[in-house]
Amino acid sequence: MHDAIQVGQAPDGTLTYAIPLPPERLPAVPPAELLVAWDLARQAARLHRWGPRRELLFVRAGGEVTRITIADSDAGCWAEAIDAARGLGTLSGLSLCLRLLALVEVLTRAPWLSGLFDVTTEGIDLHPALLRAAATMPLDAGARFDEGGLRRLLSRPLPWGSAA
Repeated sequence: MHDAIQVGQAPDGTLTYAIPLPPERLPAVPPAELLVAWDLARQAARLHRWGPRRELLFVRAGGEVTRITIADSDAGCWAEAIDAARGLGTLSGLSLCLRLLALVEVLTRAPWLSGLFDVTTEGIDLHPALLRAAATMPLDAGARFDEGGLRRLLSRPLPWGSAA
């Protein structure tokens, strides 16, 4: 598999990433890196590092392209933080960023997850099973987490003492 991401910049400052595979095939990341990414993103937001607009072009077999735009200022800030720390021009850095954004997104739309995390002024406490799921389960075609798949994965009783 050719895994080089081509990055270009438009005259308006938009960064474009040509990614040689679909979001569903992005690699898993270590759960601990997801927590570090969360902290980096929060720090970037405190410092108002909003970052440029980003266009992600995922090339599928047969040449079909899935386009995902990161234009929201908060998401752009978080993407900027991960780009500065890990580089969005790598599959691992891009996967980390998209998993972070997908985690934030699913936490806002899935109220049943509320018992598996706590956001405090110091950061976030994520249940180890939720953290592990977000780090390893595949993203969908829109670079989100499938809520049904996540619910099935986390449906059994979860002791807080589980290893991450």
